[in-house]
Amino acid sequence: MTDHAPVRTRFAPSPNGALHLGHAYAALRAHDLARDLGGEFLLRIEDIDGVRSRPELVEAIFADLRWLGLAWDGDVLFQSSRLAAYDEALEQLKAQGLVYPCFCTRSQIAAAGAQPGPDGLVYPGTCRSLSAAERERRMANEPHCWRLDMTRGVAETGPLVWHDLEAGDQPARPELFGDVVLARKDAPASYHLAVTLDDAHQQISHVVRGCDLFDATHVHRLLQALLGLPTPHYLHHGLLAGPDGRKLAKSEGAAALAVLREAGEDGPALVENLRKDRLPSGISRVHASYSLP
Repeated sequence: MTDHAPVRTRFAPSPNGALHLGHAYAALRAHDLARDLGGEFLLRIEDIDGVRSRPELVEAIFADLRWLGLAWDGDVLFQSSRLAAYDEALEQLKAQGLVYPCFCTRSQIAAAGAQPGPDGLVYPGTCRSLSAAERERRMANEPHCWRLDMTRGVAETGPLVWHDLEAGDQPARPELFGDVVLARKDAPASYHLAVTLDDAHQQISHVVRGCDLFDATHVHRLLQALLGLPTPHYLHHGLLAGPDGRKLAKSEGAAALAVLREAGEDGPALVENLRKDRLPSGISRVHASYSLP
């Protein structure tokens, strides 16, 4: 992307649980960067996980952001409106011979001796060498996902770089992830594919998100190159942690913003305290770490 492009950031929660303080911190970091640079702050709802997404939580997300005083610009983008775009990108990669169907279960992958990687077990490539005839036969009868042939993808693009506003230039190292899933058995697109396409569609100039997603950017940079998409700037910020030192998470039962809102707390005051690192009792800020060498 060029330095003269309009500044746009985004906050992209999933409606699979109530927002908590960690979400508030992530939203204000994206909001404040956009406002400081005279740009726009957009809202995207990542609602394509049919098993976990709950429509009733969408209005709660809106209510939480309004309570915090973090106003977004323009219309809200719902990932569920973007299914055709995900299909089109996947078909483009199929036409380039860069993806293949995978029929393996998680237990089969683990049993095959898969080694740990930046994003879980690195797929050992079991289905990569299946013949076209066997792929067609099994696709007609078996659930399957679509994986990126990482070796071919990296060879297609050559060396790539992306830039983090705090960590600096980063040589892309997507090969460490192995053949990542781009379309899941139970969802129309993986996080990697959907977020890469959506950021380009919304013309996001600066992706502001937690440092727990720093590693994923190596994969996103490769997808941008393969699909002819622009590369935004990135800012991976530190996270908020609970009394146990672990990052706040829905799955760990982090206190919901809705509870604070319904208790009569002042949302804008809470945001101002987060900006100044005045955190509630038991909450700490974990500085950003960048795990890939």
